[in-house]
Amino acid sequence: MSDSQQTDPAAQTPTPAEAPAPRPPRLSRLPRWWSRADRPAAGTAEAPVPAPRTAQDRTPTPEAEPLAHRDPDVEAAPTGDAETPSSPGVAASAAAKPGAGVTGPHPALEVESLPHPDLGAEAARAAADEAAPKAGAEAGPHPTPDVEAAPAPDAGAAPAPGAGSGSGRGGGASGPVWWSRPAEGGRPGEGGVAAVSDGGAGEGAEDGAAPRYDPWSVGPLQVPDRGKAGPRRLRVRQGVVFGVGIALLAGAIGGVVGVLAERKASTRLELPQAAVADRGRAPDSVAGIAATALPGVVTLHVSGAQSSATGTGFVLDGQGHILTNNHVVHGAQHITVTFSTGESVPAELVGGDTGYDLAVVQVTGVRGLRPLALGNSENVRVGDPVVAIGAPFDLSNTVTAGIISATGRPITAGGDKGDGSDVSYVDALQTDAPINPGNSGGPLLDARAQVIGINSAIRGGGDGGDGGDSSGQQRGSIGLGFAIPVNQGKRVAEELIRTGHATHPVIGVTLDMEYSGDGARVGEKGEGGKPAVVAGGPGARAGIKPGDVITKVDGVRVHGGDELVIKIRSHRPGDALALTVLRDGRERTLEVVLGSANGS
Repeated sequence: MSDSQQTDPAAQTPTPAEAPAPRPPRLSRLPRWWSRADRPAAGTAEAPVPAPRTAQDRTPTPEAEPLAHRDPDVEAAPTGDAETPSSPGVAASAAAKPGAGVTGPHPALEVESLPHPDLGAEAARAAADEAAPKAGAEAGPHPTPDVEAAPAPDAGAAPAPGAGSGSGRGGGASGPVWWSRPAEGGRPGEGGVAAVSDGGAGEGAEDGAAPRYDPWSVGPLQVPDRGKAGPRRLRVRQGVVFGVGIALLAGAIGGVVGVLAERKASTRLELPQAAVADRGRAPDSVAGIAATALPGVVTLHVSGAQSSATGTGFVLDGQGHILTNNHVVHGAQHITVTFSTGESVPAELVGGDTGYDLAVVQVTGVRGLRPLALGNSENVRVGDPVVAIGAPFDLSNTVTAGIISATGRPITAGGDKGDGSDVSYVDALQTDAPINPGNSGGPLLDARAQVIGINSAIRGGGDGGDGGDSSGQQRGSIGLGFAIPVNQGKRVAEELIRTGHATHPVIGVTLDMEYSGDGARVGEKGEGGKPAVVAGGPGARAGIKPGDVITKVDGVRVHGGDELVIKIRSHRPGDALALTVLRDGRERTLEVVLGSANGS
């Protein structure tokens, strides 16, 4: 109600003749608070709802008092032409006479409490916007469910705290309502309206309070969600670009890794392989024999006035005596011994014998020598496994294996001088273990790693000795190797170590080496016209005569003079032998005791 429409409250005094007005209808529910269709269009006034008046309502009020109390659950509703809100907390109907343009007492209303949302500062601001045009209007009595309306104040009275002037429904002034926006500190040209909270009228809104939702505010129904305050979120497009970039980077890395893996797989091929097993071997295996014997085998490097040679030897005792072939060290001026560990020391010649092709050298100042055990050549049988160790073609610590191919094989070696002084007569052990130039003097071992022979000679195609042929070229092994029996080597080595010379067993006769028949024939004359049978010698005492043909030694047939020499030299001086002699077409057996002669 505008200021021109206000009248004296006394004009509203009811007459007793009027009948009591009917009770206002009970409002069951107001329009939904979220429905915008129930709100009048902006700038238009909603038609007032007529309410019957009672006689009590028409009773004049002595004096109108400003609204000093509001129920916490009921908001003040404007009267007159002002818009009547639909509150979720209160359903009210103004009991004003239709068309009345004055402010007067309001009838009591029956209300029904409805649930309503908790409204904050947003509703207060909306109430301030609504109440601003009403600045200067008088505040009329406001009905509440539990408190009777106070009489309207005088026309000239000051407005109640928080009330403003303006036009409203029924011509009355109204206070702020729950959906009105309160003025924040007042607006230029408008009366300030105090914020209304659930706690009562006239209470100002607290600073920093959360805004209340205002369903009647002018604005779009949908407001885009701009997110919380702070850094801006990645937009969808940026997220897509970022995801695509990550995918491309991951693909590139995967491609590079795949290429590298393929290259690595193609360049490094690992085939199945057995794990490392026990390195130990059985003592009677080739590996076991080699492991036992190698520390006692040495390589000899010999240099002379006109030539040099390489051979093999093995340690006999802890004093440094080493046994080898005589043809290896014959005529040597410098001898160097190299052990299996690679240590090299000089050596001195102790003695040698051409007839047996054996020699002994000695090293001094060497500790930790490993002498080899000596076996017995009488125990050797054809087919026994053997191992040969040497330095063929100066390849030290070479190990080969084979078997005993034959025993008692008579061979001769040397004879380069032509006078027979350098010829060796050996009742040899034959083996198919590969023996080559450089193996000379090395040990031939049995299955117990015991020495049973000294490797001495090989037979090659067109070859008549230790690797040489008519052209002077060395040839390799063809599976025919020969070793001096260790029994003979032991006796000769002991003599060489004691005296520096070896003794040869003899029977005291001169043989006819030109005889082509079967057996060994005693010559008619000896060297220099001397008798063929030495007077008082072993042969003369046994009854041997010139022209006799010796066919057997201890029952073993001999086919020539060389074989007879070899058989005799395979024994010691003083040994007794049974010789089968063919004389005048008759065979007879003679017993002879071997004599001794100094060797060369």
